[in-house]
Amino acid sequence: MTAAENVCYTLINVPMDSEPPSEISLKNDLGNCDMSAFLTSFPPLEKGDVKLKTEALKKVIIMILNGEKLPGLLMTIIRFVLPLQDHTIKKLLLVFWEIVPKTTPDGRLLQEMILVCDAYRKDLQHPNEFIRGSTLRFLCKLKEAELLEPLMPAIRACLEHRHSYVRRNAVLAIYTIYRNFEHLIPDAPELIHDFLVNEKDASCKRNAFMMLIHADQDRALDYLSTCIDQVQTFGDILQLVIVELIYKVCHANPSERARFIRCIYNLLQSSSPAVKYEAAGTLVTLSSAPTAIKAAAQCYIDLIIKESDNNVKLIVLDRLIELKEHPSHERVLQDLVMDILRVLSTPDLEVRKKTLQLALDLVSSRNVEELVIVLKKEVIKTNNVTEHEDTDKYRQLLVRTLHSCSVRFPDMAANVIPVLMEFLSDNNEAAAADVLEFVREAIQRFDNLRPLIVEKMLEVFHAIKSVKIYRGALWILGEYCSTKEDIQSVMTEVRRSLGEIPIVESEIKKEAGELKPEEEVSVGPAQKLVTEMGTYATQSALSSSRPAKKEEDRPPLRGFLLDGDFFVAASLATTLTKIALRYVSLVQEKKKQNSFNAEAMLLMATILHLGKSSLPKKPITDDDVDRISLCLKVLSECSPLMNDIFNKECRQSLSHMLSAKLEEEKLSQKKESEKRNVTIQPDDPISFMQLTAKNEMSSKEDQFQLSLLAAMGNTQRKEAADPLASKLNKVVTQLTGFSDPVYAEAYVHVNQYDIVLDVLVVNQTSDTLQNCTLELATLGDLKLVEKPSPLTLAPHDFANIKANVKVASTENGIIFGNVVYDVSGTASDRNCVVLSDIHIDIMDYIQPASCTDAEFRQMWAEFEWENKVTVNTNIIDLNEYLQHILKSTNMKCLTPEKALSGYCGFMAANLYARSIFGEDALANVSIEKPIHLGPEAPVTGHIRIRAKSQGMALSLGDKINLSQKKTSL
Repeated sequence: MTAAENVCYTLINVPMDSEPPSEISLKNDLGNCDMSAFLTSFPPLEKGDVKLKTEALKKVIIMILNGEKLPGLLMTIIRFVLPLQDHTIKKLLLVFWEIVPKTTPDGRLLQEMILVCDAYRKDLQHPNEFIRGSTLRFLCKLKEAELLEPLMPAIRACLEHRHSYVRRNAVLAIYTIYRNFEHLIPDAPELIHDFLVNEKDASCKRNAFMMLIHADQDRALDYLSTCIDQVQTFGDILQLVIVELIYKVCHANPSERARFIRCIYNLLQSSSPAVKYEAAGTLVTLSSAPTAIKAAAQCYIDLIIKESDNNVKLIVLDRLIELKEHPSHERVLQDLVMDILRVLSTPDLEVRKKTLQLALDLVSSRNVEELVIVLKKEVIKTNNVTEHEDTDKYRQLLVRTLHSCSVRFPDMAANVIPVLMEFLSDNNEAAAADVLEFVREAIQRFDNLRPLIVEKMLEVFHAIKSVKIYRGALWILGEYCSTKEDIQSVMTEVRRSLGEIPIVESEIKKEAGELKPEEEVSVGPAQKLVTEMGTYATQSALSSSRPAKKEEDRPPLRGFLLDGDFFVAASLATTLTKIALRYVSLVQEKKKQNSFNAEAMLLMATILHLGKSSLPKKPITDDDVDRISLCLKVLSECSPLMNDIFNKECRQSLSHMLSAKLEEEKLSQKKESEKRNVTIQPDDPISFMQLTAKNEMSSKEDQFQLSLLAAMGNTQRKEAADPLASKLNKVVTQLTGFSDPVYAEAYVHVNQYDIVLDVLVVNQTSDTLQNCTLELATLGDLKLVEKPSPLTLAPHDFANIKANVKVASTENGIIFGNVVYDVSGTASDRNCVVLSDIHIDIMDYIQPASCTDAEFRQMWAEFEWENKVTVNTNIIDLNEYLQHILKSTNMKCLTPEKALSGYCGFMAANLYARSIFGEDALANVSIEKPIHLGPEAPVTGHIRIRAKSQGMALSLGDKINLSQKKTSL
């Protein structure tokens, strides 16, 4: 069905509590005045009758829609209702004449319809333009040629009416009559062409042009050729139809491209965003020349910048991304990277994210320098902007984009690093962590940048506010300070950050005047921590309450230690050990060596002393004590073996990790490029557009038709092409038994945010079932949009009832209900058939997604709902079980393949997915193979699921429980 063939529908609201009236009462309501009362002036009493007739006519329409015949009312309505001039009555009559049976059982037209035809001929000549126009719209729905034939002169005359509403509906009426009954108006194309030439109103011209496109395309092209230079002055609704015509003509006959492509170029400058969007899409499909692609892309970029609606921006961005997927178009888009970056002025985070990803995909050695300059400016802007909810996230996106650019183009790293390292002191820990990760990778890969990075790191070291970033900075300085001066600078910065030592004595002296004689001693609440492996650790602390001190007077490292964070102390001990061992190898004088080692050991000893005292809020843990003690022992012995472990092995581990990460990225890029590059086999036929037969051309997909089907939510064409997606292969849920008076079954179609239930209801009795109603209710986060209308089912008749259910979140839902009905001719109560439950599967809403390890850990710590599922399966292989779970839950494994390769008897993997509603689902699989039970023993272990909502965690756990065991085929 094309756009021109779509008909409009009238929705009628039926009150559920109303009782169906009898035919006698309707006759009384409709015919309570004789004919003369309506032909003379209305007295007050007769004016009240119009309202009564209106209500009666509404009841008649509803009864006919429910299957009642009511043949005796036809003449009553013709005599007493048809002559009325009330506009509401006239509108209701249009609906009535559309649905009422107009023929006898043998197919002949009813004699009474001649009177109706005469009434509508008068309405087509009525002085009121609304009555004329609505009558013309009604004629579009008539399928009886005998009724239309006497009306043709009046319809033609409406083309010359003074009002545009009448003229444009006259065009639509002529078009539908010509399409259905060409013999009634054989000269319609010529008539409409002449009308189009002289018409001035935009909506009338649009309807006339649309008719010529579908009825006589040659005349439409002739008209377009005569006014092709004035296309830009037309209204936007006519321009859209012209774009559609050009697309269809050039699609069917490629030789016409040169004739009309200039017109499409001109329409790119239209004032209407819709016309520009359609013209750009048409230009891309008609020509693959670089100039055409560039013009279309430039048009898309202008639309994104000028449109205020974020949904429009995202849709147009998707079109740009589709352009990029074509190998020949990618080079053209690379020249427009700077224009694409103008989109970053949009405040919406999702738009910025897509824009940065697109720019990163298009970056090349020709434009990387300009890209980096723009991104650096954007990063600096985020520092000056007042803190907003999305500012920190946007800064993270920029840092990651610059990180990727620097890895792909090492020459750019020197320009990027000084700017980014300022953000190590940022209040937002996530952005600073991204910068730190980038710096760590850069200092390992680019030897020439190490002096610069170390220098900048020492500059910002004292300003770092986050303990996590402080630990990372300590590790980098300890690992990569290779000169005597740098090592001395690190020691100076550490002493500056630690403050006066010994710490315990200096703190006691500072508090001497403030300390109270009695202190309240209390046991702090137990704190539950999550380690990197996903296991739990619980710790509690004995603390004494004392007056608060001014935190700003403390140096940063001293503040961390007094807050009880001694993990940073262990990191500091490792750093001091590394630089001390390196200092010993660089300086030959024993006195200086011993002096430096002693200073490092003093710092560790004073931290140990502080940890054992009651000054910190939390005491030092045994692990941290062991680590610091080990470092003290290493410095006291200075063995070559320990020197190699601290100064070589650590760096090699980082190098291996970065190499594996780079290899994985290259592999994913290679797979992506293989998908995009169209491989042509040696024996594949070559298709020449000019030599393609017309019938083959028409078999190709029509973009306008596909977009129309997508907008209507109708994907039948695509489903028909894929047998697995066809309706016949979907599971049909049986709702009642075969022996029930009413048999019902449902086809459940899930369409993202809503569910369509197509219920087949069959009357298995020999009685007529009246007011047969499907009553539904829902459990879970489902909502029934509207109640299905009641039906009348003849004996052994059937009908399809559709019900829409809206979905609000990702969790298992249940739809239940019953079918209620009345048996015609009996006085018994309403009958009821209870339906089986319909279970809605959570998997229809879950899609695989990816996130970084840091984001996974952060979400794991934040999400409060956890569901622990015990593994109970018959699968004996660890990898096979993991793949089975991934397939069953639509989740993605975040653990790299290399980490899962090999066989060691146990496996731990992190899984992640996101729902279409933006909800995150995390899972940690910890499984093992019990070797002591033999080689055929099944996999054991646990799966822990975490989600923000309880429903999603429970539903995902239920799904895993149901699908754990592998079914034998």
